[in-house]
Amino acid sequence: MTKKGFFIFVIGLILTSCGEYQQLLKSKDPDLKYQKALVYFNDGQYVKAQTLLDEVTSYYRGTERSQDVLSYLARCYMGQKDYASAAEYYQAYIRNYPKGRYIVEARFQVGHCYYLDAPDARLDQTETKKGIDFFTQFVELYPESPYAEQAYKEMHDLYDKLAQKEYLSAKLYYNMGTYLGNNYLSAEIIAKNALKDYPTNKYQEDLSWLILQSKYQQTLNSLDEKKLDRARETEDEYYSFITEYPDSKHRASAERIGKEIKKIINVL
Repeated sequence: MTKKGFFIFVIGLILTSCGEYQQLLKSKDPDLKYQKALVYFNDGQYVKAQTLLDEVTSYYRGTERSQDVLSYLARCYMGQKDYASAAEYYQAYIRNYPKGRYIVEARFQVGHCYYLDAPDARLDQTETKKGIDFFTQFVELYPESPYAEQAYKEMHDLYDKLAQKEYLSAKLYYNMGTYLGNNYLSAEIIAKNALKDYPTNKYQEDLSWLILQSKYQQTLNSLDEKKLDRARETEDEYYSFITEYPDSKHRASAERIGKEIKKIINVL
């Protein structure tokens, strides 16, 4: 077949396919639309599948097939990477069919949608927290589910994102130094709370290092009557840090802080 012949053949297929789809949209046969929707879905043509399923939703409402339609609609939105809409459809399934045959998948997928749609750590993390809530419910309800391992992993990743947001906030305060107040104390408090709230996050070392730095800067900027107490607190923090992270990338800098603090304590 020549290139021209092949091109004409492909165009013919496209036109035929489009013609078939247009005929389906005009069809009054809901069963035909449903069956063809599944064909389109399995072929990865999610928009066409979704459109056909939307058209038969009201026809099947209250029937056994209604569960299938709702579940496939959610999957169509997943295929389009429209995770917000997919989450809405999965939640609609949960509300309407709390004991339905797709309930385990639906409950997992809601959390998974929030996971996939989680924003940058510098932005509002409301959706991230929703994902954690849904995953927490899921692993409590279905600890033996095939989805459980992935749910735990993605939940952990979402906690890391929350910890990262707190770390970035603490780092911002640290960089502000003594501008309009003791921002080092604010950095220390935020970092400590992050370690308490997210004890297994991947930013633990960075948060601990920020706490040590913040305490050291507060010592340097202290009034004489507070300096000794703060120096001793910083020394305790230094020992805790090198004990917890003996191979830290910040070890050399931590050692320098340790030496300077000892000098301050000996003078005072």
